[in-house]
Amino acid sequence: MLHEPVSQVPGKVCSVVIVDDHPLYGDALTAALNLVFPAAEVRAARTLGAALELIGQGFAPDLVMFDLKLPDVTGISGFQKLRDRIPDTPILVISSLTSVEVVEALMEEGAAGFLPKDASAQVLKLVLQEVGMGRKFVPNDYRRADPRGPAGALPCDKMASRLAGLTPQQTRIIRLICEGKANKQIAYELSLAEATVKAHITALLRRLGVQNRTQAAVLMETGQLGPITGPTDPDARAFLSH
Repeated sequence: MLHEPVSQVPGKVCSVVIVDDHPLYGDALTAALNLVFPAAEVRAARTLGAALELIGQGFAPDLVMFDLKLPDVTGISGFQKLRDRIPDTPILVISSLTSVEVVEALMEEGAAGFLPKDASAQVLKLVLQEVGMGRKFVPNDYRRADPRGPAGALPCDKMASRLAGLTPQQTRIIRLICEGKANKQIAYELSLAEATVKAHITALLRRLGVQNRTQAAVLMETGQLGPITGPTDPDARAFLSH
């Protein structure tokens, strides 16, 4: 999982633009945003042109959530145009177009992160928290395998080994963390002392090689994503050719 700082000041998400031409999905994103950033003003745009017009009218978003497939967008040029217009604003790409090549190209062009549209609502909330804290996010399944890897990165087989190495109690706890439960709720549901829960969480964080509950939950959730589109995907080739 990629966690790198971006230019945004952590926690300062007061305004968001959702650029997506599917009203129902846009409503779902708005609901998730209201949970994570309850004070944020959320605006919606169905096209890239509408988003640029909104920005041109003076709306300055702290975060943009961007769908790659829009009526007035062809290939990666749409993202690049938006990136050039607001170079200091994090853009989280959420799309059904999923391939390692596309994700790598987006991150190289300055995206704050990528999430497939079939990700769960809980993962979406966790990713919003990550990006809101000024970090970049990419699920491990959408990163090209590199045996050397960047510092701190884990190959998928080692990550799976770490997840499999959790004790049954730690596995139950991490699943409750993924459901958004606080330590006190976890202690109640598992009939444990809260101090015992904290000790288990400290141990599982060390085991997974992460620093906090959010990263552990995202690792757990994204580690269960299905197979991704391979490099021969024609949609990915067509997207990257524009």
